[in-house]
Amino acid sequence: MSLRKNVFAALYDPMSRKSEDAGLRALRRGLLTEAGGSVLEIGAGTGANLAHYNEVESLVFTEPEPAMLRRLQKKARDEAPLAKILRAPAEDLPFEDDSFDTVVSTLVLCGVDDQARSLREIKRVLRPGGRLLFLEHVRSDEAALARFQDRMNWLNRIVVDCDCNRPTLTTIEATGFSVSQLERTEMPKAPKFVRPLIVGSAVAG
Repeated sequence: MSLRKNVFAALYDPMSRKSEDAGLRALRRGLLTEAGGSVLEIGAGTGANLAHYNEVESLVFTEPEPAMLRRLQKKARDEAPLAKILRAPAEDLPFEDDSFDTVVSTLVLCGVDDQARSLREIKRVLRPGGRLLFLEHVRSDEAALARFQDRMNWLNRIVVDCDCNRPTLTTIEATGFSVSQLERTEMPKAPKFVRPLIVGSAVAG
């Protein structure tokens, strides 16, 4: 495990606090009121969503990074003691086809190694008619801002290890999901090049 990833995991919550307090936490809460049945959250990180699940049948969390996973496990002991937690990347989910009613992805698809493969895996493990709930920062629809994101992406990768300019909504739709709800908004208290945000749900075909 690299020192850089250990440090990033330790700093993730403090770095995110201003955005969370300024509205990101409320966006998470609103999104997760739609979660139901058997639920999988991919890339659960340090557990920012743990407190927002209500009245679901079961909860499973995956996280590929050991340093993040340890923090997730510690937080889950208090906030979601019945949840199952596994180390796994989004590109290779260790579940049978048609296993879940809901899959949750919040600020994950920007950083996976292979976005299209991750979405195919999500679709595979969702039951027909199951829903993907997403909250992701994305490439702007405004040409000038999109170009700025392209110029700044190298820095974003160094600082937070993700891409700020991915056309995530296009990839969701190209994977065969039907987007049923969509809100375009901004990441609060964030640099301009990572502000464009989409929040919504998509139905697996």
